[in-house]
Amino acid sequence: MKKIIRTFAAVCVAAMTLTACSKDVKNVESNDISESTLTQIKALGFSTDGAQKVAGGYLVEGDIVLNDATLSSNPNSPNMVVAKEEQYRTFNLVSTSKHPVIKVALNNSSSQHEAAFSASLDEAIRRYNAEGLTVSFQRVTTGADITVVAFYEVSNTLGSSGFPTSTGDPYNQVQMNTYHYSTGTTTTNVNYIATIMAHELGHCIGFRHTDYMNRAYSCGGRKQNEGQANTGVGAVYIPGTPTSGDPNSWMLACVGSNVDRPFNANDKIALSYVY
Repeated sequence: MKKIIRTFAAVCVAAMTLTACSKDVKNVESNDISESTLTQIKALGFSTDGAQKVAGGYLVEGDIVLNDATLSSNPNSPNMVVAKEEQYRTFNLVSTSKHPVIKVALNNSSSQHEAAFSASLDEAIRRYNAEGLTVSFQRVTTGADITVVAFYEVSNTLGSSGFPTSTGDPYNQVQMNTYHYSTGTTTTNVNYIATIMAHELGHCIGFRHTDYMNRAYSCGGRKQNEGQANTGVGAVYIPGTPTSGDPNSWMLACVGSNVDRPFNANDKIALSYVY
C-alpha cells in the first residue's frame, strides 16, 4: 500500500497525498545487489528500480520481500493472464490441509504502538474470518505462522511482507513501520492500520496487487508495471474479478492516509475463489 508497505515500491503523487504498501522514496541504489540477483529479480517479473537488500532477502516494489528460495523457485502453474486491473495471485498458495488455521502473533517492539497495533491486528483477522474461507486466522502468543513486528524507518514504506513458500507455508512476517502510524485507538486509526495489516497478510497468503499491471492506477505518477512474470512468483488472474479498474480493492498498491479499505465485493470473489 503506498505509504504502502515495504513490499511495494510505489510511485507517489505530488506532496505525498497518497500512501502505499510501500512507497519507498529514499532513492536507494540497487548497485549493492549483485548482477546475478538483479537478473533473478527481473526474471520473476519485478522491477529492480529501488531494489534494496534487507534482512531476509531483497525488498522490491515497495513492500514485497523476495528471499533466496523465491528467487530460485520454479512455478507450479503455467497460467497467467495479462490485462488491466484484475486481481492476481502468486503461483504458490497456502496449503489449507497443512494450515487450515494460520496462527498470527504480534511481537511489537514499540510499546507506544502496542494498543493500536493489537486492536488493528484483531480487526484484520476479523475481516478474513468473516468471509468463511477454507483457511482462517487465529491470534496467538506462541507458535505463530506469521509474526507482525514493528520497525522504525524514515521512509515512505508503510510495511512489508512476502509470498507463500513452494511447500504451502504462508510468508512468516509482516513488518510495520511505526514512523507512519498514530498510537491512538480511535476507530479511524485502527481501521487504517488494519487495512495495511490485512493487505500485507494478503501477500503472505499469495495475493498480488490488484493494479500490478499499472501501479499508477492507485499510486499516481507514470505508468509502472510490476512485471509480466511467467516464472517464479507469477501473476495468475483470478476469474470473476474486474477487467477494468477497481478503486477500492484491499490489494491496490497504494492507499491514502487514514483510509479504510475493508474487502469489497470483488475482493470477496477473489478470496473465496482462491480459498
